[in-house]
Order: sequence, then C-alpha cells, then structure tokens
Amino acid sequence: MKLHWQIVRFQLKETFAIAYGNYTHREALIVTLEKNGVKGYGECTAINYYNINLVDFQSVLINYKSQIEGQNIYHPTDFYYLLIKLDLPSFLRSALDCAYWDLFGKLEKKSFLELNTINFRSIPESSITISIDTVANQVKKIEESTWSRFKVKCNGFEEAHITELLELDKNIALDSNGSFTAENCRWLENHESVSKFDYLEQPMKLGFENYKILNCNKAANWMADEDCQDISDLNELTSHYRSINIKLVKCGGLTPALAMISLAKELGFKIMIGCMTESSIGISAGAVLAPLSDYADLDGASLIANDIAKGSEVINGRIHLSESNGLGIRII
Repeated sequence: MKLHWQIVRFQLKETFAIAYGNYTHREALIVTLEKNGVKGYGECTAINYYNINLVDFQSVLINYKSQIEGQNIYHPTDFYYLLIKLDLPSFLRSALDCAYWDLFGKLEKKSFLELNTINFRSIPESSITISIDTVANQVKKIEESTWSRFKVKCNGFEEAHITELLELDKNIALDSNGSFTAENCRWLENHESVSKFDYLEQPMKLGFENYKILNCNKAANWMADEDCQDISDLNELTSHYRSINIKLVKCGGLTPALAMISLAKELGFKIMIGCMTESSIGISAGAVLAPLSDYADLDGASLIANDIAKGSEVINGRIHLSESNGLGIRII
C-alpha cells in the first residue's frame, strides 16, 4: 500500500461568517492510499479554532509513512487499531480511516453501504449554512434559497432576531458557536415557541461548567457540537443535550463514528451528521452515515468554488448517495 498527500486551498463562494471569525477560504489535507493502482481518498480541513495545523500533519505522515505503507490490506477496523496505536490526532486519523474505507471497498468491489448493511431508503435532507449577518439579510437569503433546511449562525443573543426567525414558515436551526450566555439559554429553553427550531447547536462555550445549566427536557432541542468530541463524552451529556453533532474529523473517522452512533441511539440522542467546509471527499465520507441519522448538515462542498472530487452529492439539500464501490470518490 502506498501513501500520498497534498494540501489544497479551497476558495469559498462567499465569506463564511461565524462567531469564531470570518473566512474566505479553507485549506485541506487530501490523503490518498493506493494499492494495485486503486486509490482511496480522505480529507481533513485546517480549522483555527481547533488548532489544526496541516504542516504539522505532514510531518506526522512523514514519520509514520513506512508503518502505514507496510500494513497488509485487512478490514478497516484492523487498520484503525494501527491509527490508534500511532496516537494520531483525530482530524488526521479521520482522513486516513476514510481513505482506507474508500480503498478497501473499491478493492472488495463493494460500497461502504453494502459493507456495513446500511439501509439508505430514508435519508434526512441537509441544511445549508446562513452566515452571520443582519436578520434582514439572513431572512432574504432563506427566502431566496432553493434549499429547504437552514442553519442560521448567530454571534450573541438578540430576542428580536430570534423572534423574526421563528415567524418564518421554514425549517430553521440556530448555531451560536458558543456565543450565548447562561441567561440567554435559560430564556430560550423556557420559551415554548423555541421548540419550532429544529435544534439549537453549541449554545455556550465548550465545557461542562457551561452546559451543566442546560435542561434537555425543556423547549430547546440543545445539540452538542464542540461539547461532543467522541464516544467518551456521550454519557455526561445525557441530561443536558437532546441531540449531538457527529463530525468525522472530531471523533476520528468512519470507524469510531459507527460505534458512536450505536451508543448515542442507546442513550436516546437525536443524531446529526455534520461537516467542516470540505470538498466532496469529506462530504462523501460523511454522507454514507446520513441514513443512520436524524439530521444532516453536509453543505461543505456546496460552499466552495473549486471542488476537486465527485462522489455523493448534496443538491438543494437532497443527499444523493453514490452506490459506487468504497465511498464512491473520484478526483476530477
């Protein structure tokens, strides 16, 4: 098996404005695993608020290249044990794990869906992100969009903003990226009309000391994002969050995500498959888990102007899963 990688700069179609900052582009590390001329692909994105440095990741890959290339082609769960043993960061582990699933499926001539017996007859629609802006501009974008579900970004709490969004006859979720206060959250969860929002994602800054005041049994469907990194977080979240956002790069890839989904369902969580601002490589990996979820937020490739791959597609929110072998990813 051969390992290759490259850093790619993606230009965004418009400025992506969230509470953490404004972004006009993203950089991603594209990982390729190859065997007998067959290639599998994985991706991880540089995210400053997660302290992700792709140059550092390249140094890690150089150090472990021979160990990774020396692995025989076994089931992806066996390959994942190696990634755990190497103690790789979750973002890099995810890129390699997804690339391996793509390669393995292509070699076996089976799709990820077949390999994991996933019934994909019912798939939630994806939301599209509405960046921070005036409420008038946000409403205008929502009303002009061809999508049906919207994740509206907030930077702080304004009652008038919330009220105006609630008056729209649309499927809307809120994502404050940790910019609400405890007082804001108490107001939200005690107003029954707030239950009209599909979910309210990561209301406060990361940490139990913040989210311990949230009550999952009140009006707000609180969804954990940064507070839900991997499977080890789930039990502690149960009294406070009703839903969780599973992103492959946070938990370490498709292999741990499958285990995380299983436990989350046992614990009664609603599940969203989310993404970073990724190309169709990362989106195709996340999309194969959409049939196992209640919500999807897989608009990443729809936000970039220079996609480099084809695979599963999200068209106006509808997820069209590739039934090709592996994850169905090909470079264009």
